[in-house]
Amino acid sequence: MLKRIQIGASDFKDLIEGNNYFVDKTLLIKEFIENGAKIILTPRPRRFGKTLNLSMLRYFFDIRTKEETRPLFKGLKIENEKAIMTLQGEYPVVFITFKNEKYLTYEDFKDGITFLMSTLYKEHDYLLESDKLSSIDKKDFTDIVEKKVSIASLCNGISTLMECMYKHYGKKVMLFIDEYDVPIQEGYLRGYYNEMIVLIRNLLTSALKDNQYVEKSLITGILRVAKESIFSGLNNLEVNTILRYSFNDKFGFTETEIDELSKYYNAEENMSSIKKWYNGYIFSGEIIYNPWSVLNYIKSMNEGFMPYWINSSSNDLIKKILIKGDIEIKQDLETLIEGKTIYKRIDDTIVMAEVEDSNENIWSFLLMSGYLKTVKTDLIEGIFNCELKIPNKEVLIFYKRLIEKWFQDTMTNQKYELMLNMLTSGEIEIFAGLFQQFVISNLSYFDVSGTEPERVYHAFVLGMLISLSEKYEVKSNKESGYGRYDVMLIPKDNSKIGIVLEFKKIDDFKKLL
Repeated sequence: MLKRIQIGASDFKDLIEGNNYFVDKTLLIKEFIENGAKIILTPRPRRFGKTLNLSMLRYFFDIRTKEETRPLFKGLKIENEKAIMTLQGEYPVVFITFKNEKYLTYEDFKDGITFLMSTLYKEHDYLLESDKLSSIDKKDFTDIVEKKVSIASLCNGISTLMECMYKHYGKKVMLFIDEYDVPIQEGYLRGYYNEMIVLIRNLLTSALKDNQYVEKSLITGILRVAKESIFSGLNNLEVNTILRYSFNDKFGFTETEIDELSKYYNAEENMSSIKKWYNGYIFSGEIIYNPWSVLNYIKSMNEGFMPYWINSSSNDLIKKILIKGDIEIKQDLETLIEGKTIYKRIDDTIVMAEVEDSNENIWSFLLMSGYLKTVKTDLIEGIFNCELKIPNKEVLIFYKRLIEKWFQDTMTNQKYELMLNMLTSGEIEIFAGLFQQFVISNLSYFDVSGTEPERVYHAFVLGMLISLSEKYEVKSNKESGYGRYDVMLIPKDNSKIGIVLEFKKIDDFKKLL
């Protein structure tokens, strides 16, 4: 009987004991141990196996479940690493995930963190029976469990727990922090970023900076956001983004792993389509497939290919950033949707509060979040300069849907479709009237100030790229200059008419009325 595919599995023990298919990432344990840094931050896009990997590390090192969890690693790659296996079950472990800390207000967020810390402490309530802890230690412990805690005590919650564990076991603690930047993104989206960042900074700094009870720590998230000062002063911190080589094959599926998976489930004949839909990511030279989408597809092959990863999140922040983008952003989106590449300077130390402040930050954010891939990377005077491209068909669908949504928000679908039908059928006068309505309604949406009609023009071109791409090759002349067309529609059916469009700017927009 074939092993089952468990979608969204985040608990390593449940996955292995449940006879589910497991893509063996246990050599992450070896790389983690052999890495000389004490604190390691490894950002990766969402749903690329971060929580499952940290869960695996937790079960491997946890001293409380040494004998119980040893069989979990039987037959896996790490079992052949004899020196590493001597460390199995040898450390107290703290594992905490922030992936569900999404709230509308700061007060709700604060309550959520209080509840999260209470739950974490309950997992270690055996410490209340320890004769190594003082009555004061136990009182502080109980206060957090019962959520009767000040902000100061809350911010020191992780480090206080580690101190108690050290007193009990006489050993330093392995600390695993999952999705640390989920609250940061949510606070940014919901408008309580400034208050939130203080709490998160204090909580994580207390746990990681000059904490004598840390043996080693691995932290995951989507962004590095180093300049948030969350990790300021950590001289033992190593950061491994998707542009760095460490851990480059430990999150997401490699081509070898995909080959093994497709053979096991008799999906080899679909490999070319699997690559087209879900391949394309490149983490420091390693070709990586989206694990969430691949597993969803393999589990439901009879349903065909779908954008599973894109549909697994609201993508609110990405949409917010792109809709507000300037002319250059929309021009570059045209290029990307046409299947071409753009060359950009990339900063892998993005500040969340400054994501929208520059186009460089926007492209960096899209790359780190999994909405772009690097085709080529040049390191010039310490700065990454990357050739960027849309990674696969699944992500291309996201961009297309986003652009369609732009037009739904500014013009009814029926009117927009009618406008394009009139254009392609040669009914130019009717098209001109509809286009005039389109321009007037869109000046306020795509160009808040109403002074950059070029933004409307490029929005219109993006719309044609999406709506007419099956029947026409849409060519946009992004360069300025005399004697050049603005847009050319080349029919794929030679019996249809070709169209050349020229746009002229007028000084008084009221002349359109």
